[in-house]
Amino acid sequence: MSVFRHSRDIPASPEAVYAAIQDPARLARWWGPDGFTNTFHTFEFRPGGSWLFTMHGPDGTDYPNQSEFLELVPNALVRLRHVNEPLFELSIALEPSATGTLLTWVGVFENPAFSESMRSFLEGANEQNLNRLVLEVGRG
Repeated sequence: MSVFRHSRDIPASPEAVYAAIQDPARLARWWGPDGFTNTFHTFEFRPGGSWLFTMHGPDGTDYPNQSEFLELVPNALVRLRHVNEPLFELSIALEPSATGTLLTWVGVFENPAFSESMRSFLEGANEQNLNRLVLEVGRG
């Protein structure tokens, strides 16, 4: 297993950050690295719910994604399992901070060879993802 951890202090309340995650229209705008867009097919935001979407790369490549929501704690936690390759579990924790919300993003990949070979890309992509989330939260 390989673990990727990113934290970001977001100048907004945990409620505002959670709202940008639970709303599929808003989530589609910020999910993924720069230049990528999303088409959501199924978004059942509840424990056990399915999330099926296609991420469209800037070069026109489509990346099908299938996840299951494992745990949702309003304004505090989103935990999901990505069930197609690459297999991973993602936790997004939200904690109040002096300036808004401390978001902690932890991805645990099952295939260490894959994740280590992709570490540079994944770390950069996660930072871009969080940059896009900050912009989305600022839109309100």
